[in-house]
Amino acid sequence: MHIDQILESIPPVAVYLLVGLVIGIESLGIPLPGEIVLVGSALLASQHAQMNPLWIGIAASAGAIIGDSIGYTIGRKWGTKLFAWAGRKWPKHFGPKHIAKAEKVFQKRGVWAVFFGRFIAFLRVLSGPLAGSLGMHYPRFLAANALGGIVWAGGTTAAVYYLGVVAEKWLSRFSYIGLGAAVVIGVVVGIIVKKRMTKHDDEEDEPAREDSSQSVTR
Repeated sequence: MHIDQILESIPPVAVYLLVGLVIGIESLGIPLPGEIVLVGSALLASQHAQMNPLWIGIAASAGAIIGDSIGYTIGRKWGTKLFAWAGRKWPKHFGPKHIAKAEKVFQKRGVWAVFFGRFIAFLRVLSGPLAGSLGMHYPRFLAANALGGIVWAGGTTAAVYYLGVVAEKWLSRFSYIGLGAAVVIGVVVGIIVKKRMTKHDDEEDEPAREDSSQSVTR
C-alpha cells in the first residue's frame, strides 16, 4: 500500500483526538512529544483535504488548557511528593536542580512564566504542577495558560500547515520527507539545547564548589 493511502486511511477525528490527548498528558507533567505530534499532524493536514488544520489547533489548545489545569490541581495538592517521585523516576529531567531552576523562573516571572513556558519544552511539562505547588492564583494562571496555549497551538499549526502547503508544490510525492526531516531536526535541536543547558549548569556550579571548598579549608 502506498504511503498516501495509509495516511488517508487515518480518520481525521482520530488525529484530532490524538493531538489533544498527547498534549493534554504532556501538560499534566508527563514528558511526551507533544510538539512533535502537533507538527506532524499539521503537516499531515497540509497534504489531505479531509483533515482540517483548524480542528488540529483547537484540539491542541484544548489539550494544553485542560492538561495544565489538571496539572495545576495535582501540583496544588501533591506538589512536593509529585516532584520527589518524578526526580526519582526521571532524574535527568526532573532532578532537584531542574526543579529548583524552574521554581526560580516561576517565582521571578509569575504569569509570564506560564505564558512563555508553553513555548519551552521543559517548562511546558512543569507549568501546571509548578504553578499549583507555588500557590499561584488560579484565575491568573488560567488566563495566562489559556492565552499561551492558544497562541502556541494555533501559531504552530498555522505556520507548519502553510509551510507544508508550499512544500507540496515542489516536493510532490516526496513531501513526507519534509515531515521526517522536521521531526529529525526537532529532535537534534532538542538534544543540542539540552546538552548546552547541562554544560551551562555545570559551569555555574563549579564556582560554588570552589567557594565551599575554600570555606571548608579556612
